[in-house]
Amino acid sequence: MKNTKFVVKVNRSGARAPEYVQRIDRTPIQTTTNRKLALAMGRFTAEDAVRSLQNSRCSPELVSVQVSA
Repeated sequence: MKNTKFVVKVNRSGARAPEYVQRIDRTPIQTTTNRKLALAMGRFTAEDAVRSLQNSRCSPELVSVQVSA
């Protein structure tokens, strides 16, 4: 059975590679460029992370991921 989880993709200005949210329990939110290390979370938690990142100089977006349960 597969479940849909979400990762938050962060595009910072410039020619950098896209980053993904790795941890949300710290301030500021910790990011990584390795998608395999990205935190797969529920939709409501991911939306909260997006809201907290919108005030910074980056453009966050939700990316759905199929994970096996």
